Amino acid sequence: MSNREGFTGGFIAGAAVGGLVGAVLGTVLSRRAAETLLSDPSEAKTRKIRQRKASQLEADSMEVARLSLEDKIAQLNQAIDDVRLQLGDVNGNAQTHNSEGSIAQDS
Repeated sequence: MSNREGFTGGFIAGAAVGGLVGAVLGTVLSRRAAETLLSDPSEAKTRKIRQRKASQLEADSMEVARLSLEDKIAQLNQAIDDVRLQLGDVNGNAQTHNSEGSIAQDS
């Protein structure tokens, strides 16, 4: 029962402090939002242009990264094919490429 003695007072104090913090935070954020909406229209246009340029640069960098990865994958595939051919020669299973580009085993 001793835990319940301070519950009501703590609950009311917490609600009051939380309400005060919420009110101050709401006031500050609403002022910032109002200033942004009422700001100079040219600033808004400039901000939109900057956002478009940033998104275009991001898209370009993603395309460059994609192309780079495709090149690396092609290099890895070539290296894997070379190692397969070398291991085939070592094991006595020499393989050659036939005219259709697939690997065929020599007899």
